[in-house]
Amino acid sequence: MKVLQFTPPVPKEDAVVVEEDILPHFYNFLHRHKELQISLIIKGEGTLIAGNYSQAFKSGDVYVIGANQPHIFKSDPAYFNSPEKDNAHAIHIFFDLERIPDAFFHLPELSSIRKFIESCTTGLQLPEEHSAHVAAAIKKVTSKANLERLLGLLEIFQYFSKDVTGWKSLSTGFSSYPFSESEGNRMNDIFQYTLENYAENITLNKIASIAHITPHAFCKYFKQHTRKTYNNFLNEVRINEACKKIISGNYDGISTIAYKTGFNSAINFNRVFKKTTGMSPSDYKREFRHKTA
Repeated sequence: MKVLQFTPPVPKEDAVVVEEDILPHFYNFLHRHKELQISLIIKGEGTLIAGNYSQAFKSGDVYVIGANQPHIFKSDPAYFNSPEKDNAHAIHIFFDLERIPDAFFHLPELSSIRKFIESCTTGLQLPEEHSAHVAAAIKKVTSKANLERLLGLLEIFQYFSKDVTGWKSLSTGFSSYPFSESEGNRMNDIFQYTLENYAENITLNKIASIAHITPHAFCKYFKQHTRKTYNNFLNEVRINEACKKIISGNYDGISTIAYKTGFNSAINFNRVFKKTTGMSPSDYKREFRHKTA
């Protein structure tokens, strides 16, 4: 497993490519590509890792992934256990900026679009209140081709730049991705193991063995490539999973969620949850119920 240099399967002359995936589950590899990407999750949920950032994704979410930004949309384990054909459904638009002359984006009429594209190198999530409108626009683009498809994408970018505020950044302030192929292999192994085993007691010795380096070297390596400790990353993954469980409502109590997501005590879980989300688990539950009422 590695950071694959992914190339959308499209005619070479196209600057805008649309790929619609209907799959048993979302992807199982960390990858990157030179194209800027807009993704609409129509069906499915799991964990998104983009650069050094991780969070849960769900149906209805819209993301903008920067060019050459390593990322993975990985479905929850249940999707791998019951691989029905249409469990996961997404539309991805790939935009190859290298095919567009630089002077084009310096036209006065495109200044706001240029500034938006420059702002999304580390990835963005569309605010939920805009999801329905943008989802319809993305689906409309899938039915177009050639110039009409490009114009449709520019309309989406125009909406992004003029009508949307409150974008959520998929970044923790570190925007460089200096992964060689061997480093990409190693980081992918670390991410994959963590996503699949977050509920277990992952010791430093164990995760270092997955990376095939010593524990001391692992701490330096992970911090160098993500600007965070492995424990911070692991806690982010665990809290993402806890949020999914709270939203589902399928649990006996907060302490049950704590132990099922790898925490050794409810007290520690509450502390980390509040540090990560800015609110307690009970407040998060009330906030979610308020939004869906």
